[in-house]
Amino acid sequence: MTAKRTMTLNLTDAEMRVLDDLSARKDITKTAVLRQALRLYQTIDARVERGEKLLFENDATKEKAELMLL
Repeated sequence: MTAKRTMTLNLTDAEMRVLDDLSARKDITKTAVLRQALRLYQTIDARVERGEKLLFENDATKEKAELMLL
């Protein structure tokens, strides 16, 4: 089993409101939201590193937009 470690995270009021909202809407803990966000970012970063693009497509209009990571 992987050992868990604790960290302190300082968020602005706006960032905390976003975290609270996501936690409530998804019915998961704030920690779970942050874990999901880390896994998503790790996946996106790995694919972008391989030269892939991240696109969003509107189902109705078929309009596509590329998300650029900094």
